[in-house]
Amino acid sequence: MRIIPAIDIIEGKCVRLSKGDYDTKKIYNENPLEVAKEFEAHGVEYLHLVDLDGAKSKHIVNHKVLEKIAANTNLKIDFGGGLKTDEDLRIAFESGANQVTGGSIAVKDRETFISWINQYGPEKIILGADAKDEMVAVSGWTEKSQEELVPFIQGYQKEGIRGVICTDISKDGMLEGPSFHLYRKILEECGPKLLLIASGGISTFDELPKLAELGCEGTIIGKAIYENRISLKQLEKFILDI
Repeated sequence: MRIIPAIDIIEGKCVRLSKGDYDTKKIYNENPLEVAKEFEAHGVEYLHLVDLDGAKSKHIVNHKVLEKIAANTNLKIDFGGGLKTDEDLRIAFESGANQVTGGSIAVKDRETFISWINQYGPEKIILGADAKDEMVAVSGWTEKSQEELVPFIQGYQKEGIRGVICTDISKDGMLEGPSFHLYRKILEECGPKLLLIASGGISTFDELPKLAELGCEGTIIGKAIYENRISLKQLEKFILDI
């Protein structure tokens, strides 16, 4: 199982929110590159970089941060937040993203999102399926759509999607543990070809082997690292032991 630390960006700074609420913003570092380099120094190969300003303003904003991290580390970066147009996507890839995640656009502009899958291939495009009460949430989690989570994922599997990041919003940033039951249900109903990346609520190191055992392909860890619930040394050992 891949370990994928998260860096969320507001105004160029590394922050975390609770349940996607911008009013709960806590700044952890003024320099995201510093954070990324520390991850890399502990054997981490992957990074989930989220443009929270972009998610709010519905177009890419913090691509310079992406550019800086991509130019100064070897991390494979999955970038998301506010990607709405072909131009946003072009900027993300040209700024050094290895993959991009589309969430709101996959709900609101299915045609464009499918064209991205066809143009760039499923290894470059990840489906962001963030859920509240098993309904897909969009626009930086500020609104709940009418899409049921599992059928939504299955619909995109038919279009070629393999990688899916699923965040249970009620768990995100709360350090109360991930939604094991939800991930089990998704993996059971969507089949073994799905590359499911768990996100939200990771609070202790012991949860990681359980997610791996469930069959998650990766897990995104944010606040647990920043609040020193899980140390980079522990992650380094986990990565080496895989």
